[in-house]
Amino acid sequence: MALPLDLQDFLLRARVLKLYRQALRVTRRAPLEARGELRTTIRQEMENSRDCNDRQKIRYLLSEGLERLKRLDEMLDMQGHPD
Repeated sequence: MALPLDLQDFLLRARVLKLYRQALRVTRRAPLEARGELRTTIRQEMENSRDCNDRQKIRYLLSEGLERLKRLDEMLDMQGHPD
């Protein structure tokens, strides 16, 4: 049985889910032939850290994920794939 989340864990989980949703939304702007691979990569990155319970590491991973998402978004903008 899973233990109930405290407030900090709940908020971190919400941030992780938000990042995941944002990443999937950005993939909609990618060329059709790249979307599946991007989604698979995003899913795999999330799964690799699924069992992490260290709040400090989760915060680091969130920061890293947001930075990578920002770079992907900028790259798609430069390639002419608008919102």
